Amino acid sequence: MKIYDMPEEIKVANEIEQKLELLKHIGRSFSVYRIDCGSCNGCEIEIFAAITPLWDPERFGFKLVANPRHADILLCTGPVTRQMYYPLLRAYEAAPDPKLVVALGACGSTGGIFYDAYSVLSGIDKIIPVDVYIPGCPPHPASIIYGLTTALGVMEQKLQRVSFEHDSEMPPLVGDSLLGNTLFERDLLVYAKRLMSYVFGRTLYDKYLAALAQSPEVKNPKAAKAALVLAMKEESDPRYAECMGILHNEVYSAYVPCEEEEKIALNQISWGEGKW
Repeated sequence: MKIYDMPEEIKVANEIEQKLELLKHIGRSFSVYRIDCGSCNGCEIEIFAAITPLWDPERFGFKLVANPRHADILLCTGPVTRQMYYPLLRAYEAAPDPKLVVALGACGSTGGIFYDAYSVLSGIDKIIPVDVYIPGCPPHPASIIYGLTTALGVMEQKLQRVSFEHDSEMPPLVGDSLLGNTLFERDLLVYAKRLMSYVFGRTLYDKYLAALAQSPEVKNPKAAKAALVLAMKEESDPRYAECMGILHNEVYSAYVPCEEEEKIALNQISWGEGKW
């Protein structure tokens, strides 16, 4: 059978200069169309494993499409069987120019163990020009993602090497604990996030520590309560005010023994329009 005679317009549109220009703009995302040219489905299983959330290839811009007319890259697997010769050519000609062709697996790269079988035409590059080879029988999902991103220059665009070998700056020091025990701040932050979620919990944590720092004696339950009550009265959002009281009763009292009268009685507070 005659090997593919590429039309002149496709040949001109897929010269190295056009493909290099495509690579400059492909870093944000690239669409991949998969062509099974006679594979045993070993490579297909690994491709579908690679696009699962476990490997999350979309963080690199990898996205499978269902039509070669939407593809930047043709991902070809298996030796080209006689039955898949024309479907491969139709998909190749349908893909917009310029396009990149990736031969996946040992069969796609060289024909594998079937290279001299009567029913196959050997590797993908015997039919159409191949730009990238990803060997393996079958290649691992990590190898598929790494091979694509490295060959297309996406890895360099997404990841940058940072060296701290000659870094002279000292790491930031942990601030002093108000109670002399950093476990207090740790438990306070955990409980604050439990009350008001991750973002607002951090705000609640900062509000509580700022209020507690206004106390002349942070380890004195009565003085700490007076400072917290004052801050709660000045707080415009009653949700923060109530949660500050809960933090005081649940976390502060666990580190500084408090009598019941030294806790903030939230059930005696009137929340009408955010006022006491």
